Amino acid sequence: MIDYFLEAFVYVVCFAASWYGLSAINYEKFLKANHVKEAQVLYFMIVAAIAYLAGSFILVFVYR
Repeated sequence: MIDYFLEAFVYVVCFAASWYGLSAINYEKFLKANHVKEAQVLYFMIVAAIAYLAGSFILVFVYR
């Protein structure tokens, strides 16, 4: 049970870190005008992908 909470904590921390890290990028110049919702979905998907990859990377070295 503690392993589940540790993994969830790592993924949440990685999600927050990737959100914070991507906030430094000015991606507005790559977007089309009046496509705000699509840009927000893309931003969330990129953050989630980076968080999953970083969390998995950390957990592999912690458990193995």
